[in-house]
Amino acid sequence: MSLDELRQQVYEGNRMLPEAGLVTWTSGNVSGRDPETGHVVIKPSGVRYEAMHPEQMVVVDLDGNVIEGELRPSVDAATHLYVYRHRPDVFGMVHTHSTFATAFAAAGKPIPVVLTAIADEFGGPIPCGAYCEIGGEAIGQELVRSIGDSRAILIKSHGVFTIGPDVEAAVKAAVMVEDVARTVYYALQLGHLDEIPPDEVARAHRVYMGDYGQTA
Repeated sequence: MSLDELRQQVYEGNRMLPEAGLVTWTSGNVSGRDPETGHVVIKPSGVRYEAMHPEQMVVVDLDGNVIEGELRPSVDAATHLYVYRHRPDVFGMVHTHSTFATAFAAAGKPIPVVLTAIADEFGGPIPCGAYCEIGGEAIGQELVRSIGDSRAILIKSHGVFTIGPDVEAAVKAAVMVEDVARTVYYALQLGHLDEIPPDEVARAHRVYMGDYGQTA
């Protein structure tokens, strides 16, 4: 994959966020890591989604030095880069403040695994990490420490971070987090919810990851 192709993927991933109702104004960001060079493509800081163009996506190295691009990278770049340096399996990452998932983050609560969709996509509860200062590597450190095997984590009083083996997978995880958070929020208004037993969660996740979709 060329950097131009990755830049296009990151651009399209960023444009999906407002289309899915996951961000407002200029909040949130998507990044992707090139497996050959290790360079990271990320949304430019403060640029409105509807005004973005693929060539405006910023290319940085894993130390945050700008390789290509005339705009400043996202203020969350340090978080993304820390994760990429410490999770060699991650090649796509998303940050949002989507409403229902961030409501759980505001309360400092994980999203319990009470839906098969949560078991399928995330393999367990969606964890909530500790509060972190914004602007440095603290959020990245907390993500790596607390996300476990999930593709998503809430950061207390902040928002949602998702990871994946590529940009599309990370964006899908962000969409799914908000979808299940909305359902769980409304279900909690009805009373106690029973979590799916761990053995069944593991089975459902294994089947979903292995059998869902088409094979070449």
